Amino acid sequence: MTARRWWHLDPGGVLVGLVVVALSLTPSLLPRPALLQGVLSGASFAIGYALGAFVWWFVRSRFVRTPSPRGRRFFWVGMLVLSVVVIVVVGVLAVRWQNEVRALVEVEPIDAVAVGAFLLGALLTAALLLVIGRGVRRMTAHLVRLAGRAVGGLVASAVVAASLLLFGMGVVAAIDAVYADRNGAPDADLVEPASAVRSAGPDSVVDWEGLGRHGAAFIAGGPSAAEIERLTGVEAREPVRVYVGIGNAATVDERAALAVDELRRTGAFDRELLVVATTTGSGWLEDQAVDAVEYLHAGDTAIVAVQYAYTPSWVSFLFDPDAPVAAARATFEAVHAEWSRLPADDRPRLVTYGLSLGAHGAQEVFADLDELRDRTDGALFVGSPPSADLWRELQSARDAGSPAWQPVLDGGERVRWISRPGDLERLTGPWDEPRVLYLQHATDPITWLTADLLWSEPEWLRDEQRGPDVSPSMRWIPVVTGLQVTIDMLMGQSVPARHGHNFGDVVVDGWRAVTGDAGLAPAALDALRAEIESYALDDED
Repeated sequence: MTARRWWHLDPGGVLVGLVVVALSLTPSLLPRPALLQGVLSGASFAIGYALGAFVWWFVRSRFVRTPSPRGRRFFWVGMLVLSVVVIVVVGVLAVRWQNEVRALVEVEPIDAVAVGAFLLGALLTAALLLVIGRGVRRMTAHLVRLAGRAVGGLVASAVVAASLLLFGMGVVAAIDAVYADRNGAPDADLVEPASAVRSAGPDSVVDWEGLGRHGAAFIAGGPSAAEIERLTGVEAREPVRVYVGIGNAATVDERAALAVDELRRTGAFDRELLVVATTTGSGWLEDQAVDAVEYLHAGDTAIVAVQYAYTPSWVSFLFDPDAPVAAARATFEAVHAEWSRLPADDRPRLVTYGLSLGAHGAQEVFADLDELRDRTDGALFVGSPPSADLWRELQSARDAGSPAWQPVLDGGERVRWISRPGDLERLTGPWDEPRVLYLQHATDPITWLTADLLWSEPEWLRDEQRGPDVSPSMRWIPVVTGLQVTIDMLMGQSVPARHGHNFGDVVVDGWRAVTGDAGLAPAALDALRAEIESYALDDED
């Protein structure tokens, strides 16, 4: 009997769990691979099971007599038949829904669900969560029997809390160890720079090994002056790239000071454009964005960045949300202080840039839009998360009638949002300098994932607010939609430019709108757009 009770499933829990699984298969912002869909469905089943088991216990304890063994057998046979019917019907619908999403984001359709991968993810996830839940329940019941209901309940709560804390600490330590090993050192195939205008180059005090994986990739990468000239037909300079990694100095203030020393050494303050870039959580700077601005300005640029973590953005934000803000503020303030000492007519234009968590950190440096425009010569924020105060303030203040995914504020006089090529021509009124620009997609889960998505319908899913590439079949479902968009976040860069978290088709136009260019001919601009959009996006982790 003890063995049977351990694996025995509650009928109410199974019924509600199956309903929630069916709901989890409905469309969301982006296509979901079968394995990730299985994980989502497994978690959905566990949540539905817990809810259904509680409701069935409540109903049974007050209104329903315990069924006979024969009645239980009939129930489980009926549940089996119902499960088969639900799986077949919902499976067919799931393929149709996924292909609808795929067509909208320009991804090849699928003929069928990869059942094996789906079941693997679903069964393992559901089983793990159910075992954890039952373990907690049994431990609580045992403590209550030993110490009495009141004392036992308190002890059980304390034990559960301590267990969750220890488990969480173990997970964090494991993640940290994995990404410290993965991102802590330069890739073996990268070569230390021979250029004096790069960190870790000749006469640089920045050590190559301290740059980390993404810092070294940034320093070793990018177009040379010769490559810029070949693509644009304009005489070019070797771009300045400055990066200070976690391994180069202990604190963000020390890294920021070291970055300013590097800017002086490389002659960065003599360039036409100086970009203060805030990295993503792992220290990554997107090639499409940094290369694009260097091509546009014929290499007469300097880009500076300081690393604050080596874990993925979601890990960095979840466990140390102040880190990107502290790094962005320390870097910008140090650079701005040095830049401000120079004559106004003999210093580079100063712009700020950030992607994803980098956009969050870069925005938090400034109290509001006025301060941002007072202290810089422009800003480009790409795929901003909703955690940025400035982003939320501007979104909420948008002009009446403009959608959440592409707002208009004061007719676009100071700040604008674009999603696709041609969007810059939508507004014909003046756009005063310094210009602030957001690149933002209706299907970017990074931008739309918020905690309240679990319990309230977001405005971006309302019919009058819905973006053109958001599935008309997507509907808000409590809890489920939040889980779906969380899974979508992992697939943000798996879709072509124009969708998700991929902005390769508009980043050239975005930079050009904010900073201008070096007088490139229309043919050169077209070639540059094609080159940047062709980049294969690397995983930022």
